[in-house]
Formats: sequence, structure tokens, C-alpha cells
Amino acid sequence: MLRSLLLGVCILLIGLAGLIGYKAYEFLTIPPARPGETKVVFIEPGQSFETTAKMLVTEGALRDADGFRLLARVTGKGGKVKAGEFEVSTGWTPTQLLDYLTTAKGVQHKLAAPEGLTMRQIARLAEEAGLCSAGAFLKAASDPKLLAKYDIPAQSAEGFLFPNTYLFTRKRGDDGTYVVEAMLKEFWKQAEAVWPGDTHPKGKDLLAAVTLASIVEKETGVDAERPRVAGVFANRLARGMLLQTDPTIIYGLGEKFDGNLTRANLEDTANPYNTYVRPGLPPGPICSPGLKSLQAVTAPEVHDLYYFVATGEGEHKFSKTLDEHINAVNKYQRKRGKK
Repeated sequence: MLRSLLLGVCILLIGLAGLIGYKAYEFLTIPPARPGETKVVFIEPGQSFETTAKMLVTEGALRDADGFRLLARVTGKGGKVKAGEFEVSTGWTPTQLLDYLTTAKGVQHKLAAPEGLTMRQIARLAEEAGLCSAGAFLKAASDPKLLAKYDIPAQSAEGFLFPNTYLFTRKRGDDGTYVVEAMLKEFWKQAEAVWPGDTHPKGKDLLAAVTLASIVEKETGVDAERPRVAGVFANRLARGMLLQTDPTIIYGLGEKFDGNLTRANLEDTANPYNTYVRPGLPPGPICSPGLKSLQAVTAPEVHDLYYFVATGEGEHKFSKTLDEHINAVNKYQRKRGKK
């Protein structure tokens, strides 16, 4: 009797062990779906593994949250799951899923912001990249706390959003702070090549340097010309001459600019960026200057040139006197008219 009872218990235990083993085998080797489909999931910073497991079950990438937690505990990977946006497949086994979440960088979104773009243009690029809305970007770029954190001496980050190609792990929600912050960090990183150590200008002097660099950026696309152009503006400022640069007026016109500068635009005293009627630098940067333009205004070419005009071939003709400049303008305007 006792022997029969023990035998029955043994058979039952063997059966349970076999069932558990089969369930474990099934869990570890059979994915939730075949063929699988891609699911995009977000794991927030500091999110618990339990919450992550339940979310994966909800998304269909996992069948058993408890089994996944046990797998993570056994493998020691429970605390190694990264935060971010991930593309997972319902055709993966739990082991494949856990390996991916603990080793992958997540989905990377590229933001390519070349030199010479305005803050609003960069905001539109951020929206097109799916990082945040343009409005959220502009809100972050005008956040006084964020600007103070990065010692930006202005009411917005215009000019200090360093042009570069960035890779971002997108965050949930509509917040442009992390994008703007990355660009401001890059500005100060690159600034080391312009002002080593703590030699960079502060406050209004820094704003003036970036403002002038932004004008140089818009005036020429030829790196070799940048120090010479910067020297022209330095000479004009030193003599109290008007800068008379078209890009500042265009920036001040904003969305009203239709591609054609008129005499009325040049004579408009209400435009704070009109350097044809207002002396000195405009109120702030008109775009994001690159490293070469920042270096140019820090070490402008020393010369006695005060004017320049586009040749129509990507470069400029520089002149010492107004008469020389007028002759150059007539020459290159005629050349362009014949094309």
C-alpha cells in the first residue's frame, strides 16, 4: 500500500517535472507569433523590469511576464535592460528579446543640421526626423532655465545650435529639450577649438562674436574667404560704418521675405536687423555658424578692405574704396546679366 502510494507520488512528480520542463522549453523556444511582426516599444529611464515585461506582453512580443522575469534573474540581465525606443519582433524567442534589450542601442534618428540654418529651420528638421514637433523644439530653445544652464547670453538659442549630424534615441512625448540640449553641448565642445580653456568671451561679447560669425556664415560658403570677410566687417565696425549686409535684413523679414529684396526693405527702419540703416551688429545671430566662421571672427584677416561683391562663381571680389567697389559691382552684374 505504502509502496504503491510512493510510486504514485513519484510518477506524479515526474509528470509535473516533465510538464514544467515542457512549458519551460515551449516558453524559451517558441516565439509568440510566426511569422513575427515588428513592434515599436519605449522603455523609460528608471522603468522597472516588471513594468517592462508586462508592456512587452501587452505589445505581443512576449507571452509570459513571470517567465521573462525568471529568465532575466537566472541570466543576471535583469538590471541591464536599456532605456530608449526599440523595434522588437513578435517572432523572437524570449532569449533573443532579452539579449536585444540588453545590448542594442535602440532606434537612432538622424538630425542633419548643416551650417547656416536658422533656429526655425532646424526646428522643422527636428520635426521631420520625428524627434519632436517644431513648436516643442522652439519652446525648448527659448527656455530661460535651459539657456542659463548652458550660459547662453540671449533670449533664445539662435546661433548656438551647433551645426552637425546628430543621432538621437527618440523620447516618448513631445519635448524638444533633449535635442536642443545636445546641440548646445556640441557648441561648447566645438568652442574649445576657438577659445581653448576658459578664454571664451562672456555675456554680450560672446553674443557679439556669434552674431558676427553668423553673418560671415551667410555671406560666403568658401572657407578660405571667411577670415577676409570677417576682416571687412571688423574694419567697418572700427570706423563706425554701416555693415550693409543683405542676410541680416532677410532674417529680420522672416516669413515675409519672398526671395526679392526691395529698396523699401533696405530703407525699413522698423526692421531691427536692417544693417543698412542701423549701425553696429544686429540684435543677435541670424543663423547657426560653423566652426570656420567662429574661428574667422576670432582671428579676422588684417587688411584695408571695406567692400566685397559676389562674382557669380561662388567667390567674392574685395575692394578698398567705394569707387573700386562700384566698378566691381557693375562688372559682375553685367557678367551675370549676359548669362
